[in-house]
Amino acid sequence: MKASDAVAKVLADTQVIYGFELIGGMITHLVDSINLLGKTKLVSMHHEQGAAFAASAVARATNHKVMGVALGTSGPGATNLITGIADCWLDSHPCLFLTGQVNTHELKGERAIRQQGFQELDSVALVKSITKYAHQVGHIDELIPCLLKAITIARSGRPGPVLLDIPMDIQRAEVDEAVLDELLSVWAYESSLAPEQSAPYDDVWALLEKAQKPVFLIGGGAVNVPGFSQWLSEVSKLGIPHVASLKGAEKLPASEHYLGMLGAYGTRAANYAVQNCDLLIVFGSRMDVRQTGAKTETFAHNAHIVQFDLDAAQLDNRVKAQQSINANLEAVFASFVTHAPNLRSVPTAWQTHLAQVFEQSFKDEYTDWSISPFKLFSTLNELAEGQALDYVVDVGNNQMWAAHTLRLGSRQAMHHSGGLGTMGFAIPSAVGACIAGGKPVVVITGDGGAQLNIQELDIIARERLPILTVVLNNHSLGMVRGFQEMYFEGRNSSTYWDGYTSQFQALGAAYGIDSRSLSDLETFKAAVSEFLASGKPMLLEVLMPDARECRPRLEFGRPINEQSPLLELGQ
Repeated sequence: MKASDAVAKVLADTQVIYGFELIGGMITHLVDSINLLGKTKLVSMHHEQGAAFAASAVARATNHKVMGVALGTSGPGATNLITGIADCWLDSHPCLFLTGQVNTHELKGERAIRQQGFQELDSVALVKSITKYAHQVGHIDELIPCLLKAITIARSGRPGPVLLDIPMDIQRAEVDEAVLDELLSVWAYESSLAPEQSAPYDDVWALLEKAQKPVFLIGGGAVNVPGFSQWLSEVSKLGIPHVASLKGAEKLPASEHYLGMLGAYGTRAANYAVQNCDLLIVFGSRMDVRQTGAKTETFAHNAHIVQFDLDAAQLDNRVKAQQSINANLEAVFASFVTHAPNLRSVPTAWQTHLAQVFEQSFKDEYTDWSISPFKLFSTLNELAEGQALDYVVDVGNNQMWAAHTLRLGSRQAMHHSGGLGTMGFAIPSAVGACIAGGKPVVVITGDGGAQLNIQELDIIARERLPILTVVLNNHSLGMVRGFQEMYFEGRNSSTYWDGYTSQFQALGAAYGIDSRSLSDLETFKAAVSEFLASGKPMLLEVLMPDARECRPRLEFGRPINEQSPLLELGQ
């Protein structure tokens, strides 16, 4: 069997069934074999960065049940993948990256030269620090074992990206089919072994039983774990107030006990709850500066903090918890579900008080703008109620507006570039999320972020994907412009060009997408309703030139319950 055919079979047998690529000479064998077998759907993108984001969205959209693959040719193809690889690394999503490479006899090896073969580049060295495993295949005998190893490592422990660099001559070499079948059989057996059980965590649940004002903080490390939905159901039955990090908010449905995202751009109620609780239990969140504020000593200062994390290195990092527990959250959730029938509900007074704070503070703070982001996203909440769909959000003010105000339904999710915070994430990621998730997708992007990978609108049009792209056009790079106004006396070089803006309606139309430009919420509402009814690709450019900032927002050095503009809560 040809080696590239064997790679295609391995992908299919290990549930790597969605792939994205930009063809190049050094991956032609791989692409041809994958397409010939026909079990991994390959989508050709217009840029390898777009392919990387689309591939990473496969795991995001399937709660890590399915993993995507991105392919890039040697040299520039590999370097163009790097931003997407880094995004997977920092947000802990499993993804396989396959790069082509020059023939083994063309490699420069240890020679003190820059390059031997055309487009030769050491892809492995470039990504070592942002992958769980990166390896250049040196001999045909190690190709399949290394591929299976990479796939296993990507999914195990704290998930993340892996890369295998495969020279051309190895791609077209021969593999013994009997050996391939044996390797796949062993892999399947080892993958089926049950993980070891861990401690019951009785002491933590005893603390919860005694607490008068408990809060759960749910991070990105929790929401894709098997058993999360059942655990969350028990949390809600007990009336436990919960808040989320940006990544945790991706999979948390709205409920009377969910107070929203916390932190610098979070809801006032989430921040209030954390600052006034007596017990904070943290599940899979690293408590970064956007969550806690710059001065960690002011964070949850009245609380006994318990932190669960799969990665021991994340414990006792910025925030020093009273109890730091290195654990697999699947086991933690199972323990909680077992104990839940014997736990008392959270005191009604605490639940009622937080509900009042949420009602008091979750309101429109943009009434002086021509289009309020709060009202725009509240409109999406209303229109999408009961619908199965995903939101994919770019980076900038648009991201924080969405994260603050979107309230998800039971069959909904949103996806963010969290740790890396990379503009240009949304449009290509929507392609991957839509294909793998089998649901319509609403892209939220700004006039800045949209430009970075706008070429992938063509893929949406070509594949006739049910994706609505909403471009919030404030004629500037608004978040940094806001910083310039706060800290640089309004000198807005590089963020504002006297009102100049690209014409996104015309750009969308050029790609063959039904595109509209609008400046009022009634027109927006009608257009979104039309998209939800038809499922045809659509682009909406929302003109909001006076939209300049996020409200509320945290100024540097302030505790998280003192967002600007200041508002007295809980009175």
